[in-house]
Amino acid sequence: MDNRITEDMAALMQSHLELVIQANKTTNLTRIDSLEDGLLLHVEDSLIGLDECLSAPEGKYADLGTGGGFPGITIAIATVRPTTLVDTRRKKTVILDGIVEKLGLADQVSTYTGRIEEMALEHPKAFSLITARALAQLSVLLEFSSPLLKTGGHLVCYKAQVSDGEMGHALEVQDMLGMKLISQRSVYLSDGETFRTILVFEKTARPRIKLPRPVSYAQKKPL
Repeated sequence: MDNRITEDMAALMQSHLELVIQANKTTNLTRIDSLEDGLLLHVEDSLIGLDECLSAPEGKYADLGTGGGFPGITIAIATVRPTTLVDTRRKKTVILDGIVEKLGLADQVSTYTGRIEEMALEHPKAFSLITARALAQLSVLLEFSSPLLKTGGHLVCYKAQVSDGEMGHALEVQDMLGMKLISQRSVYLSDGETFRTILVFEKTARPRIKLPRPVSYAQKKPL
């Protein structure tokens, strides 16, 4: 565990994981069903991006496609940022609301149920930090995040692997979206086998196209 994580923080993170595993018996929140695997592939994996999250400007934080609340709740505990967990499925966000309440984090962490494009219309330029873990191609994440981020805000992407084509396309469209790659780091988790890449993009300017585009355009009509 990261030495910046206190015992109380670690206990909350494990309690979150245990509640997710319990809820997973009736609702599909995660494919991981054991505490040992969850501590590695959810909690430790979430904390891999902690340095990058701590380096973002102060302000609100959103975790896109949060699923069971990873990395969102883990990073919320570690950074104490006001946090919004974003997912399209109400069944998931209702469960997350209950988990947040049980963890005593309701004053800090809330959920948003709906499409990211809709959230961008309701909360433009509201966030200083956004995370996304295994959600979409980098270019799509840039398009999703740009209208949500304040100028200077950071998008932290958690990736298992990034192909040359995916990276190349992201670099081609970043200027159009007012975003810029500022760091990239690859590491193995403590099992020595699980490989992760953390990429950070900064919102540097207003996008040159109108964002957000209509729902689903980012995936179905990519830039």
